[in-house]
Amino acid sequence: MNKETVLYVVIALLVGILGTVLVVGVVNKQKPAPATAGIPAGGGSPVDYQQRIAEAEKIVAGDPKNLQAWIQLGNDYFDTDQAQKAINAYGKALELDPTNVNVLTDQGIMFKRVGWFDKAIANFEKAQQLDPKHLQSLYNLGVVYMSDLKQPAKAVKYWERYLELDPMGPNSQQIRTMLEEAKGMAQTPSPQGQLFKK
Repeated sequence: MNKETVLYVVIALLVGILGTVLVVGVVNKQKPAPATAGIPAGGGSPVDYQQRIAEAEKIVAGDPKNLQAWIQLGNDYFDTDQAQKAINAYGKALELDPTNVNVLTDQGIMFKRVGWFDKAIANFEKAQQLDPKHLQSLYNLGVVYMSDLKQPAKAVKYWERYLELDPMGPNSQQIRTMLEEAKGMAQTPSPQGQLFKK
């Protein structure tokens, strides 16, 4: 392999790993108001999550129109890596409030986690339509296009928009780094179809 190909592979791997870590680490989940009945505040240990999930499930069983309980349930499933259950809980929340950009984004992240990239993109794009300044959905659109769909030119578009909206924010340097890598990859011809000597 030549040096350019090795560099391309290393960058692709790093961006994929970084993107996956960041999607989970930068998530801006909407937390329920403190007045949500029956859902304890705090959290952290698996025992707390199990108890919170059980209590939230009990609340939504008795009051299926409790938006905050559905959101909390989705968030707890999200945090405990129960993607399908999170998707379903966020879906119930979105039935009650289809304009909640944070829930759309969190559900989109869960769609990404299970490999439903088209659904993830649809959620992030809907969040953008509802709130064109929603940074997390812009960020996640870039990640899906870069890491999962291997379309760096599309990632560039979303990350440039992110930096237009928040040029000095806490994640701006990280976005700049990812943007430069995406730009480099978008300009590099794909090595597919080339033969390499051992």
